Amino acid sequence: MQTSLQTAAYPSSSPSLADMVGNIIQADGDCITQVPGLIMVRRSKITDPMPCFYGLGLGVTVQGSKRVNLGEEVFDYVPGQSLVTSVDLPVVSYVTAASSTKPFLGMYLTLDAHTITQCAAGMTFAAPLKAASSLAMSVVNMDEGLLDAITRLVRLLDEPQLVPMLAPLIQQEIIVRLLNGEHGPVLRHLVTAGSTGQQIARVIAWLKQNYTEDVAIDELASKAHMSASTFRLHFRTVAGMSPLQYLKHLRLQNARQIMLIEDIDASSAALRVGYESASQFSREYTRLFGEPPLRDIRRMRMGM
Repeated sequence: MQTSLQTAAYPSSSPSLADMVGNIIQADGDCITQVPGLIMVRRSKITDPMPCFYGLGLGVTVQGSKRVNLGEEVFDYVPGQSLVTSVDLPVVSYVTAASSTKPFLGMYLTLDAHTITQCAAGMTFAAPLKAASSLAMSVVNMDEGLLDAITRLVRLLDEPQLVPMLAPLIQQEIIVRLLNGEHGPVLRHLVTAGSTGQQIARVIAWLKQNYTEDVAIDELASKAHMSASTFRLHFRTVAGMSPLQYLKHLRLQNARQIMLIEDIDASSAALRVGYESASQFSREYTRLFGEPPLRDIRRMRMGM
């Protein structure tokens, strides 16, 4: 199934946000800002599909466009739209509109689960959550209030002495606006006690810490207090893929990082992340990243 949203126009204040982001990051790459959790991104050309993980956070395209594939779901988001992810998800992400004269400009803000829980506990929502869990990613049109809060957070970078005091307040406002808006159900599933979304989120957190272990579906299901069949259904609904596919992505992504950082061979990396067969590791790595491990790592190092 494909999820696609029509381009939404920014409110009248939008050019100032694009100008600010463009001034902050003037060369291709990722820029970690002085606001904790806030990253700016610039790309001057369309990029190849890149398998990666999206964590709990808010993504905003300021200029250009981006596509994110989650399992069979496809999310396109453009200026005027925002993307929220409520659990760590293996995705394929790439810039679909960018040029040297009009580069892709985007920003990503990590969200704090504890703050989300606190804010949600003090809010009253018009509609209760549905019993079934929902996909842990959403793309919606931004309202004027959310855009204004994001713009003020970026503008705060011009007053670094005020960042420690004001950034947490604006970030809390952003979370409140997300909870109160169309992204609300995605985030509320994360923090609602006893919800299937929260139970699956706990299993995902466990898998991230224990991905090298051999684990049976029945064991994962018991951690979520579900039957195996119910667990599989809810896991796919939240994560966009089966538990075993998720575990495979975790292992392959971590193996890639180990090879890049520690300069070890593919066979050693395969053993480190839980593979017993180096040939199986190489096949699945090639299927995910498009090239065998050695060639992929060499290409990535050349691009650094």
